[in-house]
Amino acid sequence: MDTRILIPVNDSPTSQKTIDDVIAYKAKFPPKLTLLHVVNDQLAYRMIPDFQVEMVRENAEKAARQRLELQAEKLREAGFEVELRLEFGAPRRVIPQIANEEDFQLLVIGRKTGSGEIRDVLFGSVANYVLHNVKCPVLLF
Repeated sequence: MDTRILIPVNDSPTSQKTIDDVIAYKAKFPPKLTLLHVVNDQLAYRMIPDFQVEMVRENAEKAARQRLELQAEKLREAGFEVELRLEFGAPRRVIPQIANEEDFQLLVIGRKTGSGEIRDVLFGSVANYVLHNVKCPVLLF
């Protein structure tokens, strides 16, 4: 059985660094990885008129697919086989749901630095929430 590894990504510098770190430690990872991008549609559409929501959603999906493909290309150039996943919803809920329901053996996620531990405790970060809500081990970069 192949080890299934899930790597949630977005367009942040933290996410880029996570991909770079995975490449740097390539020998420690199996050849196949799954990249997941979750388009957060929980807040973004509240201020948009109903007749424009579908257009905004389509544009968000297109931009997310392009970002996913760019990050996947870096991994492919390093020799990885990459499966791409794009989902809509709240990232802090969708990431653990996919990791748990689809039996991933490892989740690799980056954590923002410099935002402050107090802020994370009060408001929570996606990485912190995911860390405490997945069944599989988490590698936190």
